Amino acid sequence: MRKTIKAIMIASLMATSAFSAQYVLKFSYVVSPNTPKGKAATYFAKRLEQLSGGKIDVQLYPNAQLYGDKAVLKALILNSVQMASPSFAKFGRFVPQLALFDLPFLFKDMNHVHKVEDSAVGAKLRNMVTKKGYVALDFWDNGFKQLTSSKKAILWPKDAKGQKFRIMSSKVLEAQFKVVGANPQMMPFSEVYSALQQGVIDAEENTVSNIYTKKFYEVQKYMTMSNHGYLGYLVVMSKTFWNSLTPELKKDVKKAMKEATAKERQYAVELNNSQFKKIEAYAKQTGKLKIYHFTPAQRAAWVKIERTIYPQFYSKNKIGKSLIESALKLGQ
Repeated sequence: MRKTIKAIMIASLMATSAFSAQYVLKFSYVVSPNTPKGKAATYFAKRLEQLSGGKIDVQLYPNAQLYGDKAVLKALILNSVQMASPSFAKFGRFVPQLALFDLPFLFKDMNHVHKVEDSAVGAKLRNMVTKKGYVALDFWDNGFKQLTSSKKAILWPKDAKGQKFRIMSSKVLEAQFKVVGANPQMMPFSEVYSALQQGVIDAEENTVSNIYTKKFYEVQKYMTMSNHGYLGYLVVMSKTFWNSLTPELKKDVKKAMKEATAKERQYAVELNNSQFKKIEAYAKQTGKLKIYHFTPAQRAAWVKIERTIYPQFYSKNKIGKSLIESALKLGQ
């Protein structure tokens, strides 16, 4: 009885809070709440409600409960949802410059990634998105991508020759594999496990988080910790919703987002490290997976050949030479 009364009281308080809020912010994302993105969204929601004194009621919709990453961009324009965090590739149709983050071996480490995101380069990219009818708030991490294969260990560029790699829809990623003689295959993420299992494709690239949660390591024989490319997200808000906020509430949104971004970066590192240890344990226990790390010489060989594709994206209707050179300079 006491539990029932307590539950009714909590529900009543939540309903009262939502009813008294001046604004309702629906935050839609496609991953689960226990991912770095999901945990950061939860932090953002609590912090913004706190900062706004309950004026903004943030409602979280994980696991694509409302929209997938493609559909959510249209929903933001219509203000059917107020916030989302799609991967960069989803913006490629109208802001191709975001493919900067797809370039292989552009970044030395995660500090370099964050320098670019927090610099004038990042601000320029966010402005480009904002001009297309959204309010670009900040960049969130997934992590660096690694290489896996069922055919042979990928240590030198020549090892990728002839292998069929699954890629996301990206001209940069297509060029990345073609330059080493590999055969890139565009394929939905949901189909990758079965394609690897059945031998439709030989290999793939993904973050440790994706490789672990989707169990790609179980249907691959070799994994190379290559850190060759970055995978991240851009948090965006409905411009209609943003414009409806008072100047004070806009400050609250920015502050909550800045804090959530710092948390998200921390969560991403922790999750990738813990999940890599689990993959290592699987490899040791079963003997079915061999894990490799690039030597300095191997990495240098990859950098040399992969950076030859950069000029293909120098034109302004692609990424732009100045953006690429500015990003490289920040890593020096």
